[in-house]
Amino acid sequence: MTRHLPPTGLHVPLVTPFDTEGRLDAAALEGLGRELLEAGARGLVALGTTGEPTSLDPAERATVLDVCARVGREHDALLTVGVGGGDTRTVERALADLADRPGVGAALVPVPAFVRPSPAGVLAHFARLARATPVPLIVYHVPRRTGCSPGAECLRAVLDLPGVVGMKLSPDVIDGETVRLMGTRPSDRSILVGDDHLLQPLVAMGAVGGITASAHLATGRFAEFLAAAADGVDHARTRVLGHALAELSAALFREPNPTVIKGVLRARGRIPTADVRLPLLPASRDAVATAGRLLTAVEHRGVPARAITTGGSRPVTALIPPGGDR
Repeated sequence: MTRHLPPTGLHVPLVTPFDTEGRLDAAALEGLGRELLEAGARGLVALGTTGEPTSLDPAERATVLDVCARVGREHDALLTVGVGGGDTRTVERALADLADRPGVGAALVPVPAFVRPSPAGVLAHFARLARATPVPLIVYHVPRRTGCSPGAECLRAVLDLPGVVGMKLSPDVIDGETVRLMGTRPSDRSILVGDDHLLQPLVAMGAVGGITASAHLATGRFAEFLAAAADGVDHARTRVLGHALAELSAALFREPNPTVIKGVLRARGRIPTADVRLPLLPASRDAVATAGRLLTAVEHRGVPARAITTGGSRPVTALIPPGGDR
């Protein structure tokens, strides 16, 4: 798995499909994972927020990991696992459990929510985890969920820790601290965009990929955008595609994640139900319909123009939107 690190490109945090009886549908999860990797994703994230992990019992979480590890091995893709908890010792124990799962390549770890530690506490938290973890860490900075925004200086120090390979950056808005972090980030650590609507501007600032829930839909388009941006080619066309993907992402997050994504996946026949578990409620018909229309527009926005070579990997397609570069 170390050949996939630091992570780059498109990584999709999987939803958890449920059947008509409300049970985890492992076959649907497996099929979805395969579809995403075959469409251009470089990795999967299991048990992230999009997967409703707090609503899953231990047996269901184990099944999710088994399925995702199998799919990852089959496609030689990185599997990252979301690991959280209310305190450092709890997270440390959860990380230790990953030692028995050879298919796991990295762990996605946020600051414990609600505690709101000081910047020194955040650094001490991750320093302890980095010393003990059996797998590399991707730090998850998501202040609107954790209630903690330790600042660029602290986050840079966390990125410098041995054992940390990158950061999922979800700042909600691009503020001064985000600009400072992007300007001082270590060159050997990955910044992966976690706010889907900010994918384009943060990639322009130096992010090398995304952990992108919206990429359950239009997966190939998201992969094309990131590959073209990484190669630094076709800037105008990449910009047009990036704008369209941002609009789609905003629609997919119009209601609590992953409700709209599940609604569109169900409407496309890719999962058996759009069900989520309480306290989430299914997305409204209007939200699903709006996102579906934008998805169709993204899928048909352009026609293949030419192949872009992505550092020796399979070619992807540059897009010429109808009527030129408008």
